[in-house]
Amino acid sequence: MANHKSALKRIRQSEKRRQTNRVHRGAMRTEVKKFRAAIEAGDKEAAATALADAIASTASTGSKGVLHKNTASRRISRLQLAFNRAFAS
Repeated sequence: MANHKSALKRIRQSEKRRQTNRVHRGAMRTEVKKFRAAIEAGDKEAAATALADAIASTASTGSKGVLHKNTASRRISRLQLAFNRAFAS
């Protein structure tokens, strides 16, 4: 355990950020799972709304710095590609 006042403060800040990041990352993962479930079910309308939610959540997570912006962009691209492949016809 840290002894210096500044190190103790840094531990508190790190824990608070970790918990916040965990909430945002978990919410993003939930939206992506809903999208993938809608694709598996073959429901295009549900998949389209789930895609919009997943993209918004992923973009938000990227803009907050929880994910790197390029990682968020890549994941969004892959979600859109999965939707387009699933409902190509």
